[in-house]
Amino acid sequence: MTNHTKVAQPGIATEIHWTENGQLRIARWRSEKGISPHKRVVVADEAMSADIAYRLACEGTALLWRGDFQNARQMLLAIGRRADEKSRKASKRGVSNANPDTPLTEAFHKHRLAQSQRARTLGMLLLPLSSDYVIPLRRAPDLRLACAEAYGPIENDPVAGESLVSMRELLGLIGAHEWRKKGVEVAALNDRIHPYYGVFAPVRCEYVGLVQEMPFPAGVSSLPLAFDIGTGTGVLAAVLARRGVSRVIATDMDARALACAEENMVRLNLTAQVQIAKADLFPEGRAPLIVCNPPWIPARPSSPIEAAIFDPDSHMLRGFIAGLTTHLEPGGEGWLILSDIAEHLGLRSRDVLLDHFARAGLVVIDRKDVRPSHPRVADASDPLHAARAAEVTSLWRLGVAKA
Repeated sequence: MTNHTKVAQPGIATEIHWTENGQLRIARWRSEKGISPHKRVVVADEAMSADIAYRLACEGTALLWRGDFQNARQMLLAIGRRADEKSRKASKRGVSNANPDTPLTEAFHKHRLAQSQRARTLGMLLLPLSSDYVIPLRRAPDLRLACAEAYGPIENDPVAGESLVSMRELLGLIGAHEWRKKGVEVAALNDRIHPYYGVFAPVRCEYVGLVQEMPFPAGVSSLPLAFDIGTGTGVLAAVLARRGVSRVIATDMDARALACAEENMVRLNLTAQVQIAKADLFPEGRAPLIVCNPPWIPARPSSPIEAAIFDPDSHMLRGFIAGLTTHLEPGGEGWLILSDIAEHLGLRSRDVLLDHFARAGLVVIDRKDVRPSHPRVADASDPLHAARAAEVTSLWRLGVAKA
């Protein structure tokens, strides 16, 4: 799918320019999604109608809100309703002209394009943010803690001063703060995991349950060592430790994920068993058990935050499979947690996956399947419903083929 969105590196200081009251203004531009600063910015408040705001946003003009914060929320909702209505009309036209033999692959790409366009439009409503993470608008909530969790402590910010940020992103920070504060209940742990902003939350409990239920290699009740590749929140490392693995080395490359996993191990009192390490896939050495839950969909993420879901050209999946033989101890197993949603979407076939195993010198020892139970499985209005309804999540037990 072609994506023409310009992307900047998140966390890198960039500037955004606009004219206000006849004066040129400059502020820092923040975008955790990596969107470049908007070229056209106009000042907006309650005097602007939702129709005009929506039209400007669709044309690529950002709206810097100077009115009441709660009214900005209402404006964002109004823009969203207009974007959804446009999408519904386009869908109806598509249905009337649809070919029943059109593969789900095309529906997937159209769905992602529509999502990207909607996100772009809603992202055009901007809010000011002071150097101490205060929103200088009437009735604005206190987001200082949520901003500090996402952007880092103010005292560590190398660039001070006013900044502009998408209201949609700020609202996302609120949601992430609540997730982090309350945590996600994980039945396999009988405890909670607390995800950071930008770190994939373990809300799909079925894949965690697979790791909890699968017997260890060779029927042993405990293991001296295991690797958890791409640990994220650390949930699978925690499950392995609670199952009796004496030492778990959990790796990731993302700084937020590493900090998140460290904090979760402290909360769960597992720091003596679980070591968090920065590594591109595997740590040094070998282990009798290596677990990995890579991104399930081989497509390009439209923002850095989507990297836990989309894996271009199955890069992480293929890297894990290719490296297993050199990192497994003799008789050891690699546990690959993978949904078959990509197969139903026509993005990767089962034969291709099995060929990756064979080329890496691996054999399938066993496989345990489970069907997901999230609400979208039963949502017939979802354009990808057919794929979601057929989806199965599997834990593949892989071993090194005998010479």
